[in-house]
Amino acid sequence: MNLNKLQEWLQANDTDVAYISNPISIAYFTGYSMDPHERIFALLAFKDAESFVFTPALNVEEAKNSDWDGDVYGYLDSEDPWEVISNTIRQRTKEFKNWAIEKDDLSVAHYQNLRSKFPDASFTNDVSAFIERIRLYKTPEEIEKLKGAGEEADFAFQIGFNAIKTGVTERSIAGQIDYQLKLQKGVMHESFETIVQAGANAANPHLGPTMNTIKPNDLVLFDLGTMHDGYASDASRTVAYGEPSAKQREIYEVDREAQQAAIEAAKPGITAEELDNVARDIIKKAGYGEYFIHRLGHGIGKNVHEFPSIVEGNDLVIEEGMCFSIEPGIYIPGFAGVRIEDCGVVTKDGFEPFTHTDKELRVIPIEE
Repeated sequence: MNLNKLQEWLQANDTDVAYISNPISIAYFTGYSMDPHERIFALLAFKDAESFVFTPALNVEEAKNSDWDGDVYGYLDSEDPWEVISNTIRQRTKEFKNWAIEKDDLSVAHYQNLRSKFPDASFTNDVSAFIERIRLYKTPEEIEKLKGAGEEADFAFQIGFNAIKTGVTERSIAGQIDYQLKLQKGVMHESFETIVQAGANAANPHLGPTMNTIKPNDLVLFDLGTMHDGYASDASRTVAYGEPSAKQREIYEVDREAQQAAIEAAKPGITAEELDNVARDIIKKAGYGEYFIHRLGHGIGKNVHEFPSIVEGNDLVIEEGMCFSIEPGIYIPGFAGVRIEDCGVVTKDGFEPFTHTDKELRVIPIEE
């Protein structure tokens, strides 16, 4: 179990208590997921005592009926949650001098409240890197969930492609994708805001959908994903609305070549930096290096962006079981943008994508 790994880390690092505050981390260790909004939600794990989940009172029964089989404690809105946490810990163990926290997540205000209840304790240990590392290698069960999310992304692309017409806005197409995911697939949460970008808008990678309308001979970029049983998908495709110009086709084919080369190179033993360079070198040699303005990829799992970064300067050796994106892009301001992205898992033989929408340049007939 994942929680056993956390307790082993506490023992190895002579740490009495871990205060886990990131809801995604809590879900990873307990199987229970929820959004606490402004309230307090935490997992308290101990070196030599039983762990417990702490939630608002209105979520206690939900937590007890989840996959988590340990203790659950809650607090009323009228109570001081830090006082309740303090009392519960002191009843459970006398060892609470050395703490570990998620420094990447815990807010300053929450940290100060926690310290006020344990003024003599040390909070210097950071458990964030350890959690990143154990989440890096996906189990077969996790991979199946990621594949399920990938299937939903493939469905979403087809909805989006079919919605392209002259005069339709980017936001309208994004809305149709989200609606049909809910209606036909039961998807209640996208992994991020569905992105549809047409023409020059696609040269701004994270602009998001606007009221810009689709015009004949635009390239249209889609970037989308879903949450499937707690695991994310993330994929991009770019299509042509009407016959593309020679320049549009050229940048598309350069990007497609770079992505395919990186997919073929993604095998155990290559480093993250070397993999980034495989795609980047192809784009540079074609004369578009200055327009590839982000890393090649990022990890994926319970978060849409996880460790590691597939980027220059990262000497991490790629190993079997790691899951990440491969997504080179070419973005020419005022003209067009192209990105092709698949997330997948590294196997002993190579890289297995979770999405399978065709990557030959799709030309959608102009429809008035």
